[in-house]
This record gives sequence, structure tokens and C-alpha cells, in this order.
Amino acid sequence: MTLNALRLIPMRSLLDLITGYWWDLRDFSNLTRMIYKHLEDWGFPDWSIYVISGLIGTLGIIAFIGGVAVINIWVERRVVGRMQSRLGPNRLGPFGLLQPVADAIKLMQKEVLQPASAPGLIYTLAPIAFTVPGIAVFAVVPWGRHAVLASLDVGLLYILGMSSLAVLSVFMAGYSSNNKYSLFGAMRVIAMLVSYEIPIVAGLLGVVLFAGTMDLQGIVLFQEENWAFMVMLQPLAFLIYFFAISAELNRTPADIAEAESEIVGGYHTEYSGMKFGLFYAAELINAVSVSAIIATLFLGGWWAYKLDELVPGWMIFIGKVYGVYFLFVWTRGTLPRFRIDQLLAFAWKWLTPMAIINVVVVAAEVLAWEESGWSAGFWIPVFIAVNGALTGALIFGFVKFFAPKFQRFPTRPRFYPDIDVPSLPAVTGAEFMAKGGQA
Repeated sequence: MTLNALRLIPMRSLLDLITGYWWDLRDFSNLTRMIYKHLEDWGFPDWSIYVISGLIGTLGIIAFIGGVAVINIWVERRVVGRMQSRLGPNRLGPFGLLQPVADAIKLMQKEVLQPASAPGLIYTLAPIAFTVPGIAVFAVVPWGRHAVLASLDVGLLYILGMSSLAVLSVFMAGYSSNNKYSLFGAMRVIAMLVSYEIPIVAGLLGVVLFAGTMDLQGIVLFQEENWAFMVMLQPLAFLIYFFAISAELNRTPADIAEAESEIVGGYHTEYSGMKFGLFYAAELINAVSVSAIIATLFLGGWWAYKLDELVPGWMIFIGKVYGVYFLFVWTRGTLPRFRIDQLLAFAWKWLTPMAIINVVVVAAEVLAWEESGWSAGFWIPVFIAVNGALTGALIFGFVKFFAPKFQRFPTRPRFYPDIDVPSLPAVTGAEFMAKGGQA
């Protein structure tokens, strides 16, 4: 076969990809158009074009998630180390950069053990079911103006549905381990997840009411159109979602399932090797996916006050994701772990009522906006001022009146002189040994 017979189609496509005049890193739709064009030139059927482009987008998301899952291990350990006045990993590789790789290799070499009485199928599916939702969430997250794998009109509802699957996977892991400590840890997580689902949904309703859509791309465009990040319009919803989703992520200070001093290692006590590694990786992946959701809903996603016309939107988006991720690392490195009663009381007695109040206020504001006919230039600053003042007043009220009751610290020493403790008969060492060591 001669060189002329090959016609060098793949090589020309690669050159077009790199040097084509219409290829622009600021917009992924250019890459999509290029793929469509060359697939049509090569004679692929129309249906295969969408399948191949979808596979390319999926592989790109998986590559990003796999990369950040390894990098974030180093980032989190180094940042928390600095916050706690220590160095963190700094031996293997420059600045300890190879430490996550070494940890991954060691984890893959460990033996995967399974309790003899554990149902094998459920026991094996639990870590997989725990990992998949965090990856699937990225399908509806817009990376740029024309860069989203699946633009759904109900994208926010899809995200809430994916996050709810964690309850099933946690219960599968705790139940199938046939270990009472694993089951206790799973039930504590389920109680926490069910409790915090309510403020999460109610808090995000404020965002939906303002934007008028559940499409994440539409929410970003609403922020661009009105020249204001949603966190400015909905600071209370941002705080509610941040604290509630921190509990759902099972991260410090809400990692009650892994309170080693109480219940060993939580619902994955019996897991080892890469099965445990999936749980560990899923927590990192979920933290990144939640950071992406917060960056999209509250921080404008890829939009940044015309900066996206100079810098690729996906770069701005990733920068915002890591800004939010730093907040999660910050809370982990500084806050102590809550008790289970404190955590559930915080959800039911403060977050849920505040989320309901926020929804009522936002509904009144949107109604006034639509009925008045006045422009957004008038209403947006008013809403920013009103909602900011409301958030400050509610936080002050919580700290002033509710927090002292929430902590429930004893104000004085408590003595119990009336407790009837039966006295044990005195036994000498000789008598003890004569009885064969039995008291």
C-alpha cells in the first residue's frame, strides 16, 4: 500500500485540530464542529456522530475526575498540614508529589478480604454504586458556553436524584458487611442523609425561583444576563447548601460514620484493598462534583464579568471549583467533629426552617419583580441588600439565641451521690487463683 493510497486523512485531521484557524480554546463547540465535519467526510452515519462525540466527552470527564482525584489527595494533605503547623507529605518526589501515586500502588497491592457470611454480590456492588453518582453528575455540569455533555431541562433534579443514591449504597455496604459496627455506621449516615436532603432541596428552590429554570446552563446564563452571581442574591441558600452538602459528603466536621473512637471505621469497616479504595476515591470525587455544582449555581460557572472573553471559560470554571474545594479543606482542617445529636439538631432545628423562610422570601421577591414590570437594574440591587440583611439577621439570631442551647454544655459540675453501686466481696490473690482465675 503506497503512501498516496493512505491519503493521510488522520494526519490532516490532527493538523487541523492543532493549527486550524477556527480552532479556539475558548469554546468547545469549535472542537465539536470539527469532529462532526471530519466524521462526515470519512463516511460515518449520522447516528454514530452523536455516539462518538458523546464518548469523547465522557472520556474527557473521566480523565479529569481521575486526575483531580489523585492530585487532590496531595493538595488536601498539604493544605491541612500547613493549617495544623506541619509539613504534610514531602518525601516521595519533589514536594511529595509522588506520595498519592505510592499510596495508590500500595492500596492496589493489598489483599481484598471479604467476610465469609457476607452476601458477595451486594458487598461488591456497594463501593461501585457509591462511586458512580459522583461521576454521573458531571454530565449536566456546563464547562463553558457550549460545553456540556447533556443539557437537561431538569438538570438540577437529575443532580438531586444522583445524590440520593448514596443512601442506598451506604446501606448496602453496612448491611452486607455482617458487622454490627458497620451497620451502626450505615444507619447513622442514613439518618444524616435523610435529614439533610430537606434543607438541600429547599435551599436550592430559591435558586430555581430566581432563575426560572432547572437547567444548569440556564442558571449560569441568568447570572450573566443580570450581571450578578447567585451567591449575591441568595447568600442564605449558599450557606445552607454548603453546610448541608458537607454533611452529605461525610467530611469533617460531619464524618460521624467514621468516628473511630465510637464505631471503628463506619460502614466500610470490613472493606479492604481496592474496594476500600473506591470508597476513599468516591469521597474525593464527590467533593469535586459538589464544588462544581456550587461553582455553577452560585458563582456563575464559566462566566466571570467578561473575563470569559479573554480566558477560556473552562479555565475559569476549574478555578472556581478549586476555590470552593478549598473551603471544604478549610473546614476539615479547622472544625472539630459534631456529635450525632448536634448534627441532626442543626439540620432539623435551624437549616430546614431557614430554608423554608428563604423560599417564602424569594417567592415574594420574584412575584414583586414580575408584577411591577420594573427592570432588573432596579430589583437586583434591592434583592442583594434585602437578602444580605436577612441572612445576617438570621445568623445573628442563631448565634445569640439558639447556639447556646444547641451546644448543651454543662454549666456546673454534676454529682450523682444516690447511685446504688453494689459492692463486690473482697477477694485475696490466693483465693482468686484457687478458683482458677474466676472472680
